[in-house]
Amino acid sequence: MLDALTIATGAAALVLAAWCGFAAYRDQPTKDWHFIGMAVVTFLALVQLVVGVVRLAQGDKPEQGTTIFVAYLIGSAACIPAAGFLSLAERTRWGSVTVAAGALVLAVLEVRLYDIWGG
Repeated sequence: MLDALTIATGAAALVLAAWCGFAAYRDQPTKDWHFIGMAVVTFLALVQLVVGVVRLAQGDKPEQGTTIFVAYLIGSAACIPAAGFLSLAERTRWGSVTVAAGALVLAVLEVRLYDIWGG
């Protein structure tokens, strides 16, 4: 895996979590600019998914197993879109809380991906 991409994705997820957490603190639902932030973080997660699959196709192997690595890659790519769809269903401050929680989960998944790969 690319360490810089993992760090960038995790950091972007933490920034998104803080941003949406602040919106929830101010009693605001997710707005259009939050969805732009979610799109950026999702893009980074999708790039990481592609890089991970390419590395596996080239013959590189994660230390803790390919199956768990691929499962974490798919989960990290799906985390923010799932939270975004849930926030559309809940147009109150709890939608912002949902996205903030999803972004925190993504940051933890990034740490775990790094660990699974052997970092």
